[in-house]
Amino acid sequence: MPEREIVERAHRDASRGKSPSTQAGEFVHEEMRHIREGKHGARSTKQAIAIGLSKARRSGVKLRASKTSSARTRAQAKRDLAKGKRRNRKTSRTRSRAVEGALRREGNRAATRRSLSRQAHASARRRSASARSASARKAVRTKGAAGRTRA
Repeated sequence: MPEREIVERAHRDASRGKSPSTQAGEFVHEEMRHIREGKHGARSTKQAIAIGLSKARRSGVKLRASKTSSARTRAQAKRDLAKGKRRNRKTSRTRSRAVEGALRREGNRAATRRSLSRQAHASARRRSASARSASARKAVRTKGAAGRTRA
């Protein structure tokens, strides 16, 4: 279960009109923090990100699966989104403990600066130069006053 503060931060992002991926980023950050703190681990950076995105969808962030994702991933995203729309039932204690136990046995390398950097570079390589350029231009436009430096 995500911490209340994270859910509130995502809602604040939503009310400010920020994109679902920005809202979901809060949950991914939380997941990375959990791994670094040793609360649990993850097999890979990709898995850690996937856990964060799943938590975001279940918390009501309207984030669809990417067009390039597998059918299985899209189906899971659909289930998570549906779960985010209805009232939460109490999670099975047995299942919850099994998942926690499995993740606790994994290492914390998935959240290191190096592995996050490798994941980001690999993800960027899959996009075209024009797509990367366009998103960089958009980042400059939408970053806000805090990110700008005085010349």
